[in-house]
Amino acid sequence: MAERKLARLFDVRRVIGGLFVVYGVIVTLIGLLDGPSDLEKAQGVRINLWMGLGMLVLGLLMLLWLRLNPPKEPAVKEADRED
Repeated sequence: MAERKLARLFDVRRVIGGLFVVYGVIVTLIGLLDGPSDLEKAQGVRINLWMGLGMLVLGLLMLLWLRLNPPKEPAVKEADRED
């Protein structure tokens, strides 16, 4: 049981998904608060908003993938058991 929790804790999908969600929230908020000068630089496109939403979607998809397909419990050899 502990091996499964440890394998799940260090799954790359959790780390990447979590980081993309956090950064996506930050960039989305920046995109919502863009001023007129920022919009002028980007030729009227709210690039921070769109990139933030894209990052949020990617991060949530990674976390959903982890939830739907959890890592397998590592096989333990008989010599490694402490029973």
